Amino acid sequence: MWSNVFKLPKGISHAPVSSPGRPGCHDRNNPKGCTLDLRGFFRAMARRWLSVTLLALAGLGAGLAATAASTPQYLATSQIFVSTRASGDIAELNQGSAFSQARVQSYADIISSPRIAGPVVDRLRLKTTPQELAGHISASAKLNTVLIDISVTDSDPVWAARIANGVAEEAGRQIVSLETPPGQGTAPVHIGITRTAEAPGAPLSPKPVLNAAAGLLAGLLSGVGLALLRETLDTTLRTAHALGTATGLPVLGSVPFDKGAPDHPLAVGPAAHSARAEAFRLVRTNLQFAQVDRRPRVIMVTSPLPGEGKTNTAANLALSLCEAGSRVCLVDADLRNPCVAKTFGLVQDAGLTSVLIGQAAVDEVLQEWGEANLRVLTSGPVPPNPAELLASDRMGLVLAGLARDFDTVIVDSAPLLPVADTVGLAHAVDGAVFVVRAGRTPGERVQAAVESLRSVGAPVLGGVLSMAKLQSEGYGYGYGYGYGEEAAGDLLVAPRKLDEDSAADAVRAAK
Repeated sequence: MWSNVFKLPKGISHAPVSSPGRPGCHDRNNPKGCTLDLRGFFRAMARRWLSVTLLALAGLGAGLAATAASTPQYLATSQIFVSTRASGDIAELNQGSAFSQARVQSYADIISSPRIAGPVVDRLRLKTTPQELAGHISASAKLNTVLIDISVTDSDPVWAARIANGVAEEAGRQIVSLETPPGQGTAPVHIGITRTAEAPGAPLSPKPVLNAAAGLLAGLLSGVGLALLRETLDTTLRTAHALGTATGLPVLGSVPFDKGAPDHPLAVGPAAHSARAEAFRLVRTNLQFAQVDRRPRVIMVTSPLPGEGKTNTAANLALSLCEAGSRVCLVDADLRNPCVAKTFGLVQDAGLTSVLIGQAAVDEVLQEWGEANLRVLTSGPVPPNPAELLASDRMGLVLAGLARDFDTVIVDSAPLLPVADTVGLAHAVDGAVFVVRAGRTPGERVQAAVESLRSVGAPVLGGVLSMAKLQSEGYGYGYGYGYGEEAAGDLLVAPRKLDEDSAADAVRAAK
């Protein structure tokens, strides 16, 4: 019967358990599994695309906002020429040219000082101080020339030109005055204006395109950096291989995320041909390789934390086993938060706890569900001492009796980390299936939960990754057949393919 239960669905190659320690991957102390290579980088960007996009747009908005908030500044430039007073003798002309070139840098420093700006402020009646105006004046001497460019920035283009021309005129007077020796009437240098400033037509700053591009680039780099930081700090398990690497468990399969699962948890009816239903069939098939020598009859389904999909997995695994012709009993042993009765629409008032305290026999509280060969033992009333009831000898006898009457008993148990119920129940089962929700539970907590089972000698048959975004797995099966409007298409993922000869040998060994 067990071999019939695990018949491979037509058209699907068997995928056995995955194993840790693949080349290029870290050990189980690194829940991420593998180093972040180039392909992993792009996957991380694809997962964090929203934050990257938002930060890029924020940077673009900041650049545009900075442009809008900035006061336009206009640049006007005038130019002066420095010459020496010399005769027509060539030697004196050369000496005068060398003298002028040696002095122009000093003149440029003087021009951008308050000594020049003060008289300009007074003459033009500017509402500023010489020190503030000097900060808007710059002068530069061209190399190997006697030309000095005078640049002035102002928020008004007309005033920028007027100030630049005023500075050029005042510079000529001040430099001649400084170069005139005491007691002499003339200076050895002459300053002439070679170019007068004109009002510029376009502002020097801000530059909208440059600011927008800089903001966009800064935002994009910030988004990428934040995405990489979150990816590095994120120790949740997202792929089947990461689950196998972190726990050292064989991975029985990955169940794809289905937004309709909360409202329709059972993969029956129209949903029986969905990718999610096929994933549960794959888990059922892979279970045959978990313990070839000793077939497990009582299988406990648990998880590290609540909300990981263990009840959903237990219910659909039971239905999948029934679909293959097995007689199955589903037991709700999560006595603190029972959900099986609600999932199947059954009565919860009498069930497992009624049997454990002697109020009813098992046959009296077993409930039949649908046309499938499935019997359900709901939790019954919630007791005050669930851990003691589940660890009792009476619980072991109940499960042993069910194992004699059914081909397989699936036990939905409590999460491992919050309470001790499941650890106390472990003695009465033949194996456990470990359900982990993709992208939610930190790897270290998953490891702690697995170790809690191993510490009491409970055999762990394998792990199931639930609610997975299987595109991130990087491998998949493309089905050559469709299911009407719901073709399964390239959604199921298995850890690793097994060639047909190896699969056949394993099936024969299980018979």
